[in-house]
Amino acid sequence: MDPVRNPYAPGAGQRPPELAGRGRELDVFDVVLERIARGRPERSLMLTGLRGVGKTVLLNTLRSQAITHLWGTGKIEARPDQSLRRPVAAALHMAVRELAPRHRAPDRIDAFLAVLKAFGQRSAPGGRAGAAPKLRDRWQPGIDVPAATGRADSGDIEIDLVELLSDAAAVAADVGTGIAVFIDEMQDLGPEDVSALCAACHELSQLGAPLIVVGAGLPHLPAVLSAAKSYSERLFRYQRIDRLDRIAADQALCAPAEREEVAYEPKALDLLYEKSGGYPYFVQAYGKATWDHAPRSPITDADVRVAAPEAEAELAVGFFGSRFERATPAEREYMRAMATLSLVEGDAGGRDDMDAAVPTAEIARALGRKPASLSPARDALIKKGLIYSGERGTVAFTVPHFGRYLRTQPA
Repeated sequence: MDPVRNPYAPGAGQRPPELAGRGRELDVFDVVLERIARGRPERSLMLTGLRGVGKTVLLNTLRSQAITHLWGTGKIEARPDQSLRRPVAAALHMAVRELAPRHRAPDRIDAFLAVLKAFGQRSAPGGRAGAAPKLRDRWQPGIDVPAATGRADSGDIEIDLVELLSDAAAVAADVGTGIAVFIDEMQDLGPEDVSALCAACHELSQLGAPLIVVGAGLPHLPAVLSAAKSYSERLFRYQRIDRLDRIAADQALCAPAEREEVAYEPKALDLLYEKSGGYPYFVQAYGKATWDHAPRSPITDADVRVAAPEAEAELAVGFFGSRFERATPAEREYMRAMATLSLVEGDAGGRDDMDAAVPTAEIARALGRKPASLSPARDALIKKGLIYSGERGTVAFTVPHFGRYLRTQPA
């Protein structure tokens, strides 16, 4: 097979050649956009799932849908060490610039940009008076108008964000459209920022304002939001993004191949689904390796068996190994215990190990330690995005097949 014609794309956030199995999510978002355009109430949207299920790809596709509907859009990626203030200001700046050519009152745009500039440049209260911000914290938005005073500049992120998003929604309403702010890795927002975002979405929903937030994050994102505001359970529409079913996984492999006049034998598709588990990233990784090793069409199960070690070696280095290397020795010990127990838990529950949550008390027992002494390792792993706590007293891997990978590694 010609490697230049290889259609598969295993990459972080890289759109696959065939976005299979996500039709329902796309249809739901189309309805949301249409309802808001007609003045109907709608909730902001939260996408949750493990790593490798295509949350970022879906987030980017939803943004493209919003642009098609002539909405203003902006996207940010949350980081644990960064305040929401500057990224959200940059995202709204982009969104309003998309709407500005259709606005009949340039003064209204300038007035909003003045508020936006004030919001982006305002530091939190309690900072040292007159202290110059660090270079990485300076925001240079390229806005010619002077910063406004008395609006979105209190330094309280909750008050300021409500005012800023309300003003942005008013600009969108002027041109008969909406604004969508897309936030990836949303579980990494700080507690104050999460609280502020929930409060702003709550205010906007009560006003029926045409601005929504579309977030994507790990499975514990609903718990993060709920810890910030109890009403967040009713504030957002949650959609769990999971592995592909067999039909969708076959479509993700076969549709791009057919466009290159290449076919798969049924047994090859059986084996590819078994190897990938239906996870979109793995489907692309195994598909790419199989294509490169197959001598001709149709692709057979023998081709898959020959190619699988190469795909697994690449995943071991780029997908699993890079994450494993980020962990300290104590954190690795914790994860190895998790991996052993997750297999036991998975078998007992009739599930495979990639979905099994493990009680933290069992991990402590397996390591012969007190649970409290393991809290630093557990908290650090959660902060690094390697594990999550979906329910109190349990933890699970954020990466599918990670337990299986760890069980193959020497202690």
